[in-house]
Amino acid sequence: MNSAPEVTVVIPTRFRPELVTRAVGSVLAQTFSDFEVVVVVDGPDDETRAALAGLGDDRLRVIALAEKGGAPNARNVGAGVARGRWTALLDDDDEWLPEKLAVQLKLAGEARVATPVVASRLVNRTPRAEYVIPRRLPADGEPLSEYFTVRRGLFHGDGFIQTSTILAPSELFARVPFTVGLRRQQELDWTLRAVRHDDVDLIVAEQPLVVWHQDEDRERISLETPWQEQLAWLRRSRELFTPRAYAAFTMSVLSSMAAPTRSGAVFREILREARGYGRPGVLDYVTYLQIWALPPELRHRLRDRILGRRAG
Repeated sequence: MNSAPEVTVVIPTRFRPELVTRAVGSVLAQTFSDFEVVVVVDGPDDETRAALAGLGDDRLRVIALAEKGGAPNARNVGAGVARGRWTALLDDDDEWLPEKLAVQLKLAGEARVATPVVASRLVNRTPRAEYVIPRRLPADGEPLSEYFTVRRGLFHGDGFIQTSTILAPSELFARVPFTVGLRRQQELDWTLRAVRHDDVDLIVAEQPLVVWHQDEDRERISLETPWQEQLAWLRRSRELFTPRAYAAFTMSVLSSMAAPTRSGAVFREILREARGYGRPGVLDYVTYLQIWALPPELRHRLRDRILGRRAG
């Protein structure tokens, strides 16, 4: 390719050739075609490189890293070589719907800020149900940390952002790289740091543009529960949250990671963190208690049943 494309798509991957080729295929099927795809293979992986070579599309570039550095590092590497004006992110186990780039670029062109971050709703596909999230878009003037974290229901939240939905100007990823070493909440961390810049704001497309595959039998970082690491990140990131959002995140997301310990000391530590640095509401306390009282499998079934029925 001689001329620079409009969009660079960055996909980190390792040891999942069937999934990453599906992800790349969903990009190649976009109705908007002025893009390049940069797949960053996160460490030695000959099988994945061979599978990608077999796709035979000159819009595809493969960067193979000498050693594993994690998904945030791989995204930073991919964004660092982006030739497009815009960079869009895609996880290797997700898919884009055909209008994804076209819809988001239209919204970006209509934005009132110099540096729009454009996300979208998505189809959350689990073994038990399929439904669209987030349930609502941010309200005018609503702090984004509260939109992402404050719940209005016991088994689900209203706001959400996921990596595979994000499109932003390529220069923003140079200004605000992903936090290397962070295993969970990577997109939340990145978005909250990005929107602190005066020229940046978040736009969320009304329609779902991504299929988020939640295969719970497959190994994935989002199913790990490094609650101590997440608490350390949360404490380092207090300035990103309002007190209301800090309490909500601590008593829902962090609590969900820690509850399998069934430790009274951990229960008290997280509650102290939420009350000491946040402003919990009544629903936060109820959520906190049900997370510690109910087994995770039961909570997940209830959530999927409730949201799946509403989607239906």
